[in-house]
Amino acid sequence: MTAKDLKNALLQEAVQGKLVPQIASEGNAKDLLEKIKAEKAKLIKDGKIKKEKPLPAITEDEIPFDIPENWCWCRIGEIFNLQAGKTISSSEISEISNGNDYLCYGGNGIRGYVKKYNREGYYPLIGRQGALCGNVNFANGKFYATEHAVVVDTYANTNVDWAGLFLKALNLNQYATATAQPGLAVRNINEVAIPLPPLAEQKRIVTAIEKFMPLIEDYGKKETELTALNADIAKTLKNAILQEAVQGKLAPQIASEGNAKDLLEEIKKEKAKLIKDGKIKKEKPLPPIYDVDGRLLSEVEVPFDIPENWCWCRLGEIAYKLTDGTHRTPKYTSSGIPFLSVKDMSSGKLDFSHTKFITEEEHKELYKRCNPEKGDMLLTKVGTTGIPVINDSDVEFSLFVSVALIKFPHHFIDEKYFLYMLMSPLVQDQAKENTRGVGNKNWVMDAIANTMLALPPLAEQKRIVETVEKILPLFEKVGE
Repeated sequence: MTAKDLKNALLQEAVQGKLVPQIASEGNAKDLLEKIKAEKAKLIKDGKIKKEKPLPAITEDEIPFDIPENWCWCRIGEIFNLQAGKTISSSEISEISNGNDYLCYGGNGIRGYVKKYNREGYYPLIGRQGALCGNVNFANGKFYATEHAVVVDTYANTNVDWAGLFLKALNLNQYATATAQPGLAVRNINEVAIPLPPLAEQKRIVTAIEKFMPLIEDYGKKETELTALNADIAKTLKNAILQEAVQGKLAPQIASEGNAKDLLEEIKKEKAKLIKDGKIKKEKPLPPIYDVDGRLLSEVEVPFDIPENWCWCRLGEIAYKLTDGTHRTPKYTSSGIPFLSVKDMSSGKLDFSHTKFITEEEHKELYKRCNPEKGDMLLTKVGTTGIPVINDSDVEFSLFVSVALIKFPHHFIDEKYFLYMLMSPLVQDQAKENTRGVGNKNWVMDAIANTMLALPPLAEQKRIVETVEKILPLFEKVGE
């Protein structure tokens, strides 16, 4: 059970009257409700609060659970006075205090500091708009409540801390309007049914919760630490399995599957023909790895040994096209052709949900140089560098400079093996080492082209992928 589950369970026990025992001498909540109504009527008569429309009686269908005999069901509007805050310009809210400012509360808690206040005292606040609609906070002292916060005035016969805890337990967000921007009207809150205990029991409930909450908070910290530890373990295990994969230790070598050096020669021949036919451009030569006799050159440092039928190569050797997106910022439009940057693939997958757009005319111009197609490999190279993504989309799009495009021969290189190799410590370490600059760091194209790769025969590539995809899900469960 998570810390959040424990908190919810504790509050649920409290609102059902199961957290502390009932004491007959503390009286009956029905009598307490009459006192609250009398207090409220006097405040209305004295002009201190406004009279509101009568609330409907509670029906049996609205009662979600049984409560103790000396408790009673009522509506929030019967025992509290709810007032929405006042609008304030965002320009009046600052992030820092100069010692004379007052805290400003919005729907989700503290927004900053302001020069004025509109409430003073200790109050629960209910968020009435946004993602955390129904969220309950406490404000104390002089503060400003915006229109996105509802201030809960309690009467003399209710405990303020109890009020906040029970309002939180009611999950008021369920009563918000179901729109793109959820909203919680004061009228809707007023009509919500709430169980009312006698005042003395309210105080005992608060004392009990305050005793247990620090223990749950400690549990939550340990839970967070454990989650982080599990995530680190999962990442370590994933890196370990990918490293085993690119070292040739994950699947056995089979002589009949041939030699990767022959495979690399086939790639070079095909690449040379495509250059001759004018289908791809000739690129500047890359530093050699082997001499004419097939031996590693003395100046080439390899990070580990690989099987005899494997070979080392550079990423630029197996890429038929290696380029990056446009180096100039295009003119964005409200719709059109998606224009992707590193942010749209930093999760390890293509994400079109927050992409920018360019015109079809500009896309066609950019596409002449950088033309991502389904099956191509994309690689982040600015900011968050070294994240590989297979383009699995049929959607046509253009790329910004922060992403490299790699076209490679799928009949010689298994795309999943290529992906896992780029994700492995072999490549990731090179990405870190060769990323340059301060702030928005850059893994330049020459460094990407020079990246050392461990290449097995095609059949073994496929067997490695099968093994990796059996094992990785087991490791990923560790991080959950």
